[in-house]
Amino acid sequence: MRANARIGLIAAGAAVVVAGAVLITHLATGDDETDAGPGLAQSQDGFTFDSISAPEEVNVSGELSFTISGPDGSVVTEFEESHEKDLHLIAVHATGEEFRHVHPDMDAHGVWSVPWQWDQAGTYRLYADFVAAESGEGLTISRTFEVAGDVKDASERSPSNQATVGGLDITLSGDLGVGSDSMLTFDISRDGEPVAELEPYLGAYGHLVVLRESDLAYLHVHPMGESEQGVTSPDARVEFHAQAPTVDTYFLYLDFQVDGEVYTAEFTVEAEETIEADQEEDHSGH
Repeated sequence: MRANARIGLIAAGAAVVVAGAVLITHLATGDDETDAGPGLAQSQDGFTFDSISAPEEVNVSGELSFTISGPDGSVVTEFEESHEKDLHLIAVHATGEEFRHVHPDMDAHGVWSVPWQWDQAGTYRLYADFVAAESGEGLTISRTFEVAGDVKDASERSPSNQATVGGLDITLSGDLGVGSDSMLTFDISRDGEPVAELEPYLGAYGHLVVLRESDLAYLHVHPMGESEQGVTSPDARVEFHAQAPTVDTYFLYLDFQVDGEVYTAEFTVEAEETIEADQEEDHSGH
């Protein structure tokens, strides 16, 4: 059976569900809980991204560690599993490069850690995506980390609907619209032929992180409902329903698994106002 999977767009703390999709509300920039966009606040609902430690220079092998503190100020040690993991850590350079999606281990004291090395100097944003057992609510909180070294000029990221990774070609179809629901379709092929098996990874056929270029506001989406089948039809297609909150450039990172190997395909898209959104705005003014 085909692994076309419809999803809603999840924006931590700033979304409402409408007809199977999630509509994103206003996003703002900032460092505190009151004005930060999705995923940009260090604290949310009393939970805080704390005590981060990592190598401070490029090309130095070490460990990245941190804790999550709860509303009472103590370190949180109990989490609910979400997509087969207790916590997902996303790291990305301010330019949108150096994307990583990893799963640290937590010790008995609530300290999360993972082997780490920075490959590029500059500013990074780290996102902790988790469900605390205390609240049962999904949260995404983040903070920045500065890495010393010569900062390279950002590579030009022109809009593209094609990506190639590990000998696989991924094609993105559909436009990311503002103000109305959009369908984003990813087709995966090898040597011109659709990949026969797209395997479940972390309980889903694909994981999509969307970051807004202007502030790296974080949107994390998952296909739903078909991962238990294990095998896709020969068309190897995954679909996502999404809606951009504002006109901007967006970085898309698609994680998927083929033949036991996890790959990340990166895309850059422009989100523009849709005709439907413009018409709704016109009607609201009368």
